[in-house]
Amino acid sequence: MRKFKEFVIEKLILICGIASIFFVILIFLFLLKEGLSVFGTVSPFNFLFGKSWYPISEPPQLGILPLILGSLLVTLGAAIISIPIGVGCAVYIAEVAPGRIKEILKSGIELLAAIPSVVLGFIGMVTLVPLVKNIFHLPTGLTALSGSIMLAFMAMPTIVSIAEDALYSVPKTYKEGALALGATHWQTIWRVILPAASSGILAAIMLGIGRVIGETMAVMMITGNAAVMPNSILAPVRTLTATIAAEMGEAVVGSEHYFALFAVGIVLFVISFIVNVTADLFLHKKQ
Repeated sequence: MRKFKEFVIEKLILICGIASIFFVILIFLFLLKEGLSVFGTVSPFNFLFGKSWYPISEPPQLGILPLILGSLLVTLGAAIISIPIGVGCAVYIAEVAPGRIKEILKSGIELLAAIPSVVLGFIGMVTLVPLVKNIFHLPTGLTALSGSIMLAFMAMPTIVSIAEDALYSVPKTYKEGALALGATHWQTIWRVILPAASSGILAAIMLGIGRVIGETMAVMMITGNAAVMPNSILAPVRTLTATIAAEMGEAVVGSEHYFALFAVGIVLFVISFIVNVTADLFLHKKQ
């Protein structure tokens, strides 16, 4: 009976794994079915590298380069802010903090990940946007910088949690051997523990960036939603995700605008897929 139960559980797990892959493939095929139709109107090159996004003009101008650059600018800014802070927090929690403080910090960081993005976007509109406007003397605080700061705040729980697990999984003998050879605590962390956990830390960073790329509501609320070529991080931008969320409800089904939004979804799907595959490769890298 026990072997039968194990057999059933194993097959159920296998079915769940296959089903998840099957659903991802179905989603991608659905996006292809709807999105590829736009290329009967505009070439793939002009779609990816066109500088004007005016989908309801006559004729429609369907260039998503401003949207891609807006997403990359916000993502890069968020990565610059979140990676050093997130990795530093993970090192402190794993190697420096006393036991009681460690548990409190881990619980607090995990709770941060549970805050809905729309709530964080509202908080950013009320507090962060006026602050950026006043500090840099801008006409509006709805800029790529505001989005980067808020997305960095949202990515840090992922980075800290996974990086801390990677640091904790380093064999204790590494640390004991370094200390026995006369290394200080900081030298042990910097020269031994961090290199040993590098694959896990890189995976944490990539997954945090994946969270940033896929975020919708927060960036739609605080980046200005201007589909123009960004000239600095202090200018309003629009991301790929915000474009889909803002315009899909108003697009006429079967129109060029409708198909173009699905094509934007294909681009976003490919970018997210590349980020997650890269994170998975780092996570399973053999040292």
